[in-house]
Amino acid sequence: MMKALFAAIAGLQNHITYMDVVGNNIANVNTQGYKASRVTFQDMLTQTISGASAPTADRGGTNPQQVGLGMKIGGIDVMHTQGSLQATGRSTDFAIQGSGFFILRDGARTFYTRDGAFDVAVTGELVNPTNGFKVQGWRADTNGAVDTNAPLTSIIVPMGQSIAAQETTAVTLTGNLDSSASSVAPADSFSTTIDAYDSLGAPHPVTITYTKNVAPNEWTVTATSADPSITALAVDTGAGGATITFDANGRRTTPAPGVLMEIDVTMAAASGAGNFTMEVNQDSLTQFSGPGTVAPTFNNGYSAGSLVSFSVGPGGDITGIFSNGTTRPLGQVSMAQFTNPAGLQRAGSNNYEATSNSGVPSIGTPGTGGRGSIGAGVLEGSNTDLAREFTNVVIAQRGFQASSRIISTADQMLEGLVNLIR
Repeated sequence: MMKALFAAIAGLQNHITYMDVVGNNIANVNTQGYKASRVTFQDMLTQTISGASAPTADRGGTNPQQVGLGMKIGGIDVMHTQGSLQATGRSTDFAIQGSGFFILRDGARTFYTRDGAFDVAVTGELVNPTNGFKVQGWRADTNGAVDTNAPLTSIIVPMGQSIAAQETTAVTLTGNLDSSASSVAPADSFSTTIDAYDSLGAPHPVTITYTKNVAPNEWTVTATSADPSITALAVDTGAGGATITFDANGRRTTPAPGVLMEIDVTMAAASGAGNFTMEVNQDSLTQFSGPGTVAPTFNNGYSAGSLVSFSVGPGGDITGIFSNGTTRPLGQVSMAQFTNPAGLQRAGSNNYEATSNSGVPSIGTPGTGGRGSIGAGVLEGSNTDLAREFTNVVIAQRGFQASSRIISTADQMLEGLVNLIR
């Protein structure tokens, strides 16, 4: 009789815990990045009244006779399934599509989270604004290169930071020079205008013109500018002159593919800028019968500017967008992956900490090693399933009521036993 009472008490206690877990799941139905927990039960030790016996030639075997002593919590597991993604439109909101975790640091402590509601602090660091934990990754150097083999550090998005001007030293042209163009004066020509930036970042329009020569498949290249800051322009196609030639298949032969044309720009002293040379890649130019067009596809020069915005790619790469129209890498968001994410320990504020059973975090870039990709302007919602949780409420309630009924029934039986002496 007493065994039934103690078993029922265990049922009451553990169904209360069950309800606590279910209630917490429901309470966090709108918590970003929350992962619901699941309760499993196990029976406790049993009292063996008689053991099993082996069969003999005359009789069959007998089964063991055991009385259970109640139940206990087998485990409270975190279910790391994907939550729904919710668009926010904020560039600092990140969501993970996959099994990875963002890495945060608070001094010497490291945390892992699926909550990507970040913001840029006054120091320019990417942080969780609710607790100030710094998002970890790798910063780009002054040349825009990111070393993902370097130690992790906080990511900085220096809004308003200036970027120095860069003079134009490399240009790429593409297009087609019409093979049916006439060389009779005035000869047919095709031209394009590029902005040549000097060392101070000032743009100067330079027109590059291709004029058909009398010689078959030959063109003369000239560079001109009406800008008074430019006093002279000299062209060397790379073949010891200012001409280029094509073969019968419309491909350039002189200079040879890969040889760059050089345009020397002489600046007026009053401009304050130094002379410079532009190397022009003409490998994409062809000579076929058809409309003649020449256009630039690349110009590495730009004026001075400041950081006005940034974007984040699926691989966690952060690219700065500057007021002069240029872009430059700013950093790379890191991501951790665990062999057993259910072994992580909740640390509050949507954060987890590694334990001896979670395994050592495998740190890398998003989109590699199964870590998942990053979506910018999106947050991951809770994976709590309300239909399942409200069903669990009913199950917990009925389990609690059944255990309560066992106690009341056992009490009535004990009362009847005590009344035998009356």
